[in-house]
Amino acid sequence: MSALFAFVHHGAAFALVSALVSERILTREELTLRDAWRILSADRIYGIAAGVVLVVGALRVEFFEKGSQYYLHSVPFITKISLFAIVGLLSIYPTREFLSWRPALNRGELPAVSEEKMNRMRLVILVELAGIAVIILCAALMARGIGFFG
Repeated sequence: MSALFAFVHHGAAFALVSALVSERILTREELTLRDAWRILSADRIYGIAAGVVLVVGALRVEFFEKGSQYYLHSVPFITKISLFAIVGLLSIYPTREFLSWRPALNRGELPAVSEEKMNRMRLVILVELAGIAVIILCAALMARGIGFFG
C-alpha cells in the first residue's frame, strides 16, 4: 500500500509541476481565446493536483512512512511543508485572476488584462516554480535523512 500512495503522491506532484509550467508558457505570449481557456484548464489541474499532493502526502506521513514524530524532527520536511504553504498562498493571486476571465470567455471574448497584471502573474508563477524546485531539493534531502534533529 505504501508504494501505491507514493506513486499517487509523485504522480500528482508531476501533474502539479506540468500544469504550472503550462501556465508559465501560455502567459508568455499575447493572450488568445484558446490560450486563455487552456490556462483555466491548467490552473484547475494545478489546484486538483495540489490537493492530492497534500492529502496523500499527509496520509503517507501519518500511516505509510515513518510517522509524524519522525518528520516533525526533519528540517527539510518542515521547510518543504512551509514552502508548499507559501506556494499555495501565492497561487491564489493568479487563480483569482484566471477565474475572473470566465465571464468574458463564456461570451467568446478575450478578457481585458493589462500588461502590468500579466507581468505580475508571470512573476508569481515563476516564483511558484522556484519554490517547487526548492521543495524537490528538500524532498531529496529528507529522503536521505539529512537535517534530522531528533
